[in-house]
Amino acid sequence: MAVSLTEAAAAHVSQFLANRGAGKGVRLGVKTSGCSGMAYVLEFVDELAEDDKVFESCGVNVIVDEKSLLYIDGTELDFVKEGLNEGFVFNNPNVSGECGCGESFSV
Repeated sequence: MAVSLTEAAAAHVSQFLANRGAGKGVRLGVKTSGCSGMAYVLEFVDELAEDDKVFESCGVNVIVDEKSLLYIDGTELDFVKEGLNEGFVFNNPNVSGECGCGESFSV
């Protein structure tokens, strides 16, 4: 079981954590949402929960709760810039379908 970051994503998260001045890492999770069923949740973590799993990737802690790990195990989080747009891309090998707008996915 693992969740990882590319070097670009790790650099971006590290910069935000440094600017914030606090944080144990970044949480990657899922919630019920959208037309395909699930959406990703990305947030900074100040305190770990009892069921959290911590994966170190490129010097950054990626924190995932046990329930979300079932859906995102093996996911690589990347940060890409395309022209004027930039953002995180979730490379999840478990995805079986995505909605047309790209906001949600199904497993």
